[in-house]
Amino acid sequence: MQSRAGRTQGLIAAPGYYFILAGGAGLFLGWLLGWTWLAVLGLGAAGFFAYFFRDPERPLPTEAEAIVSPADGKVILLDEVREDKFLQAPAKRVGIFMNVFDVHVNRAPVAGRVAVSHHYPGQFVAAFRPEADRLNERQVTLLEREDGGRVLMLQIAGLLARRIISYVKEEDRLARGERLGLICFGSRVDLYLPPDCEVLVKLGDRLQAGSSIVGRWPGN
Repeated sequence: MQSRAGRTQGLIAAPGYYFILAGGAGLFLGWLLGWTWLAVLGLGAAGFFAYFFRDPERPLPTEAEAIVSPADGKVILLDEVREDKFLQAPAKRVGIFMNVFDVHVNRAPVAGRVAVSHHYPGQFVAAFRPEADRLNERQVTLLEREDGGRVLMLQIAGLLARRIISYVKEEDRLARGERLGLICFGSRVDLYLPPDCEVLVKLGDRLQAGSSIVGRWPGN
């Protein structure tokens, strides 16, 4: 599978370099003008952005039907809902909240074809609020497995998160755990699974994108 822009491996997620360069520019300008405060501010900003946009490699589970976490963070929501817009069926929902210190690169929970990739503008209320999935800016990604099973992923902007960056487009094919986008500065990802999937996490669990097993596909 050929990597596309933004999905290549590296220590820093590609969109982060613009932020790091802005901090570096502040550092250089402060040094040039003799403004210590600006140099310190620029150095601090560059360091923070390098940490925030880090993109570490993750070991993938070997279990064939494991569903991996799409995001780093804490499980804040576990329920069963009916999703009428994309799945048009009941689903088990897992909500994961990412604070500003979590890795914000998101990954595909299952291997499959990107059947839907759509961005919705919206508000920026706190991502942990129940209504955030309806009100906030969000990116919808619907993945369809080879067996026809479908998984819906919702990247939700939060109070500080003002930009969702998608690396994929419709008809792309993703491997399980492959990078598919990121959200800048604190946010939430909701995962909708078929009702016969076994969910293996509980409220309060801390997860790592691509490594932590969220659930198991039915029949195994």
